[in-house]
Amino acid sequence: MTAASQGADGRPILVTGGAGFIGSNIAHRLAGEGHRVIVYDALVREGVKRNLEWLTANHGERIDVRIADIRDEAAMTEAVQASQTVFHMAAQVAVTTSLTDPRADFAINIAGTLNVLEAARLAPQPPAVIFASTNKVYGDLADLAFDETANGYQPVDPLVNAYGIGETRPLDFHTPYGCSKGAADQYVLDYARSYGIPAAVLRMSCIYGERQMGTEDQGWVAHFLIRALEGRTIDIYGDGHQVRDILEVGDAVDAYIALWQQIDRHTGQVFNLGGGPDNAVSLRNVLAEIEAVVGYPVDLRFGDWRAGDQRYFVADRRAVDAALGLARPADWRTGLRRLASWLSAERGLALGSSPSLKVAV
Repeated sequence: MTAASQGADGRPILVTGGAGFIGSNIAHRLAGEGHRVIVYDALVREGVKRNLEWLTANHGERIDVRIADIRDEAAMTEAVQASQTVFHMAAQVAVTTSLTDPRADFAINIAGTLNVLEAARLAPQPPAVIFASTNKVYGDLADLAFDETANGYQPVDPLVNAYGIGETRPLDFHTPYGCSKGAADQYVLDYARSYGIPAAVLRMSCIYGERQMGTEDQGWVAHFLIRALEGRTIDIYGDGHQVRDILEVGDAVDAYIALWQQIDRHTGQVFNLGGGPDNAVSLRNVLAEIEAVVGYPVDLRFGDWRAGDQRYFVADRRAVDAALGLARPADWRTGLRRLASWLSAERGLALGSSPSLKVAV
């Protein structure tokens, strides 16, 4: 789907999970560029109603709100077949939830994705499908050796240490969440191969930024900031030396839009997407920067490692940067401060002054 064909196609663009963190940022970008956007969301996560109100206040009639579940085959089919493109962001996103309710995780992440793909396959004009996958499809990377350094776990392998984890890394699904997202990821790629659906996959590392209502189970950068701003204890699972490459949401949206605009060249392809080696930080590094941002120490409580947790994940950005012509992502310290400012304004919590609330929960 070239830029010219996008301009000629008057159908709206569908964002499943469009009131969520990344989905609302994609919808905002598209609507701001003049596109009509179907925001399809079940509104079950904390904070997403505020995101939806923000979208409609900013973009009015360009936002077509569909409050529905991706497990609703009829509603999903109608929305997909009315659209020129689907950004499929809706998902069950927490490893912990997948362990306690694997059937729901399966139904949302696998069956829900199949609803999207079947609707696209059977549409008179099949839309492009851009799927949000995860680095969890690579498992816990237990075969890699790491050195523990002041900046967290670092791979012994010099190529992995220099560039991160590439797309040629074998898939290794751990936890029901890893299985469901990994299976959905493979379904998307196979529908491109078997049925000619213009579809591609972005396997994301840790994305953070405005409109993220982080929880302990998902969105850890925002969660840490929220707990710090409120003066609450932050729970760390493991030793805090885990390393992640964090990417600000505006840079993630750039990648999604660029992939859509170049889908004719990249259908059936998968790319890893994260902040890359320049934005690879340990949890302890992030916590130290949060203390500098908020202006006081944070309370920490350490617990056991969680199932499937990776000591290290950094996305090798070479393929996605070369394919899509992406700009260098924002420095993580700059992005963290932007998120802190937004969260403090959103929640009415002042930066730089010790909070009145101190609750160890």
